[in-house]
Amino acid sequence: MARRRARTVCTVPGCPTITDSGRCPAHRAEADRARGTTTQRGYGQQHRTRFRPGVLARDPLCVCTAQDHGHGAPCGQPSRHADHHPLSRRDLVDAGHDPDDPAHGRGLCHSCHSRETAAHQPGGWNA
Repeated sequence: MARRRARTVCTVPGCPTITDSGRCPAHRAEADRARGTTTQRGYGQQHRTRFRPGVLARDPLCVCTAQDHGHGAPCGQPSRHADHHPLSRRDLVDAGHDPDDPAHGRGLCHSCHSRETAAHQPGGWNA
């Protein structure tokens, strides 16, 4: 039987709405609008047609580093995300490099990409 998470109050100060997790639907939608679309965040046509397909074709399996898992090999799951590495997209733009060149990326599975993002971009692009 699946375990259900306890309902809680919305995490936005002053909001009394009870929700299943984090923010209530209204505040979640508000945060999504403030975040902007992928294109507004810098992931335009070149990212979708050049960077992502190029990285995932080169790295069909996750190429996470061994220290991510505490053992000597990458996890080997199918890559689902094209991750900018070793420099972030922001650092590449600031240095005058082409952030949509597949040479600046690596393929990661969903869990490894989430782990990397949480470790290196806490708070995301706007932090």
